[in-house]
Amino acid sequence: MTVQIGVIGGSGLYDMAELTDREEKSLSTPFGDPSGPYLIGTLAGKRVAFLARHGAGHRLLPSELNFRANIFGFKVLGVERIISASAVGSLKQEYPPLDIVVPDQFFDRTKGRISTFFGGGLAAHVSFAHPICPELARVGADAVQAVGARVHRGGTYVCMEGPQFSTLAESKLYRSWGMDVIGMTNLQEAKLAREAEMCYATLALVTDYDCWHDAHDNVTVDMVIEYLNKNVRNAQLILKDAVKRVEAKQTPNQYRDAIKNAIFTAPDLWPDATFKKLEAIIGKYRS
Repeated sequence: MTVQIGVIGGSGLYDMAELTDREEKSLSTPFGDPSGPYLIGTLAGKRVAFLARHGAGHRLLPSELNFRANIFGFKVLGVERIISASAVGSLKQEYPPLDIVVPDQFFDRTKGRISTFFGGGLAAHVSFAHPICPELARVGADAVQAVGARVHRGGTYVCMEGPQFSTLAESKLYRSWGMDVIGMTNLQEAKLAREAEMCYATLALVTDYDCWHDAHDNVTVDMVIEYLNKNVRNAQLILKDAVKRVEAKQTPNQYRDAIKNAIFTAPDLWPDATFKKLEAIIGKYRS
């Protein structure tokens, strides 16, 4: 059975307890090694590939993640849709800890991260006005609602560099801009998933109010972990329900041709070495 759905587990979500028929698959990609082996199994009758974003034991900082290898590995496995679960801070009073936000936009505050597969003599500029797959986001939000958690549909995820949490000035500024949640990882995943012609959506699990809130002006790891642990069981149930809903829809991946009109470099000028690295993504476009 082909693996079509990928799940990325963020802080606190290092396994998928209900996966059956499990096997671990270690991959090496042209961009290096992913965060760890992919756990492949059956969930709700569907073959799913799970990856712990920060590695076993949470060893990798956000800025240390090999986003390209992580996403490319899913591509090699045949994945067409990726659902990411991530811990975030809330920038709005009405989004308390344990709520789940399914954002539809990102705002980039990272510094120098590699967010593209291209370069090396091959230029591409993919459309990214709408970074989240609306269909997959709807599936995720419906799954949150179905398990009884409180969901907020839409919003902007500020992706900061970290690993430190925000300063008070930064947190207040993001609120003044109308941002909704803040995290450290999901933007690069979304950009690379689009280049790899996969659908991508985020379940943003609120763990704290960031430091703008009087009661959370000193966000600590203990505080975050307390709410992470409460969120993990919900996340497991939500992801299982979301996989069922994806299976039921059986609609085509709307980003399967995302790169078709994005490559600027003429095919006869594509460097062989670069083409070989990217063949899993662009092989079909070289006549």
